[in-house]
Amino acid sequence: MPRLFLAALFASALSLHATEYYVDPAVGDDHANGLAAKPEGANGPMKTIARAIKAAKPGDTVNLAKANYKESAIFHNRAGEAGKPITLDGHGAMLDGADALNPDDWKEVSPGLFHNDNLLRLDDAVIQRWFFLWDGKMNHMGRTSKGLRPDFKKPADLQPGEWSFIKDPAQNGPNGQIHGAFFVKLPPGQKLADAHIAAPIRSAGVAISGDNSWITIRNINATHVYNDGYNIHGKCRDVLFEHIGAFECGDDGISAHDDCQYKVDGLVSIGNSTGIADTGDSITEYDHVYIDGILGVDLLFFGANRHAIHNGVVLSHAHTVASVYTAEPNTGKLSLTLDNVFIRRDVAPAEARVGKDATLDLQHVTMLGFHLLAVDDGKIIAQDTVFGLAPEKNGLWGAARGAKAGELLKELTPR
Repeated sequence: MPRLFLAALFASALSLHATEYYVDPAVGDDHANGLAAKPEGANGPMKTIARAIKAAKPGDTVNLAKANYKESAIFHNRAGEAGKPITLDGHGAMLDGADALNPDDWKEVSPGLFHNDNLLRLDDAVIQRWFFLWDGKMNHMGRTSKGLRPDFKKPADLQPGEWSFIKDPAQNGPNGQIHGAFFVKLPPGQKLADAHIAAPIRSAGVAISGDNSWITIRNINATHVYNDGYNIHGKCRDVLFEHIGAFECGDDGISAHDDCQYKVDGLVSIGNSTGIADTGDSITEYDHVYIDGILGVDLLFFGANRHAIHNGVVLSHAHTVASVYTAEPNTGKLSLTLDNVFIRRDVAPAEARVGKDATLDLQHVTMLGFHLLAVDDGKIIAQDTVFGLAPEKNGLWGAARGAKAGELLKELTPR
């Protein structure tokens, strides 16, 4: 039998062993085998993402029902193979990090003032990122990670619709763990059960840790976690994100750490503390990016390696437009390439800063309405790049740009 025929037959046999798993939080059962999208006895969908990811082998796909999941998608020491990644396809699913407050866990200490001293395990980083959802709207009390953080109000000074946190230094624990009490203020007479308040209980939408390779994550959204929409740690290779969204997360829309290398094709990052925040020895590449309504820093890159963003729109509302720098001396240098990227400041002018031996390489970039600075031996290289004032929002040119941004956002929205 010809060798080419045998090779084709072998490849075909391998592809037949790829399994499609299904997850549905409404009708699924983790005792089912996950091999059908609808309940069919033992062949029905699984209930949890964790169960399906654990079952997936190289070449397999985990398919999520388009639903709201009170669960994170966690990859720890998972590996596909070349040409046979483990794939998580969200089909437009939302990974939601927030849960409604349980009135039984809160004590009314004065009319309308409720407190809880055991909401979840805390450290200073969590408190910096914290928010509550009031009728579905984020309430940061003017504080945000990597941005402004005024002191917490005294509980007695809170007005209805406000919250605070008071640390108890006497109860500080190991590994930076802290203790204290949250306070929320309601109008006198309103019951906590009727206030529609939720807290961000989960730390990330998608989390990767350990040693991972050949993973594909697509068509999925993350929202209302207290840390990152996509939190990537450890070592990873050949990881691909396609059409992902991060909305109103307490820290970063997406963040690479440590020795992680991945590519993203299609990112929407709106209302987070940062749009993108990549650190450590990570290497990342982004294509087709839309960033809007960020609070802290739109683009944050620090560490000692290379990063690139191609074909992006950034509508800046953040405290800082961009911060690019090498984190530690003698550890290598950082470079960020922006290629065909449009950045417009939509509020008062702010800074984009390149420093500490970092290089910002601008190719076919438009930057409007903010200050671009190179400090501490930072370097800026610009080719076919335009710097200028932000146009009037209601002007014809600005409206045209807004329309193009809207088209891009529609195109990038996870299916």
